[in-house]
Amino acid sequence: MALLELTQVTKRYGGIVAVDEATFSVEDGSITALIGPNGAGKTTAFDTISGVIETDSGSIHYSGREITKLRPYAVTSLGIGRTFQVTRELGDMTVLENLAVSGVPNSVSSLVGGRISSDEYARAMEILDFLGIQKLADEFSKNLSYGQRKLLELASVLMTDPKLILLDEPAGGVNPALLERILDRIQAINANGTTFLIVEHNMDVVMRLSESIVVMAHGRVLIQDTPEVVRNDKRVLEAYLGEA
Repeated sequence: MALLELTQVTKRYGGIVAVDEATFSVEDGSITALIGPNGAGKTTAFDTISGVIETDSGSIHYSGREITKLRPYAVTSLGIGRTFQVTRELGDMTVLENLAVSGVPNSVSSLVGGRISSDEYARAMEILDFLGIQKLADEFSKNLSYGQRKLLELASVLMTDPKLILLDEPAGGVNPALLERILDRIQAINANGTTFLIVEHNMDVVMRLSESIVVMAHGRVLIQDTPEVVRNDKRVLEAYLGEA
């Protein structure tokens, strides 16, 4: 059963069609990859799903409900979490404070007074322990490595208890050892029932994680199929080789 469905979604910026009648779905409980050359429309597709931008036409349904015109906070409240290609942590707050702000809407006012509730603390430490970065709880996030910031951003998303996570380039700029931990945790989270839609350029990662792959080029969806079919599809090869 499809948890997320995009139907004929289009987004234009002046004369540029960033997403052109894109139609694809993400099955409940799956790890689905969204791939394509630079400029294919992947990030714009993420933006339309998460409510960062409005579509010009088409529809987006999540868990049977249309979410096409919802604002980001409303999308998040329905159980959709998102990370970004460039991490967006609050550098002058600790790792623990970043998680508290992410998980509870009134946490900002609590943090101003220097307070984190016992429930927030317990939930945050549980997630940090799961991701293997509990020792960094009191470290300012600006002091983390890039890979550690990726884990912090994933932790912040997990604080919202999402059903679907939109994951933007989890492998980008991460050293091999830390990447193994990130991939292992993605698979563990998925095994517990969370669905993933992942934008990624590292094809080894895509083939390792994904059950279904959506390929975009020039804003359009070329194909959605299994990794085995996609890797041998002539249109996919032409899209990547054409860019090169």
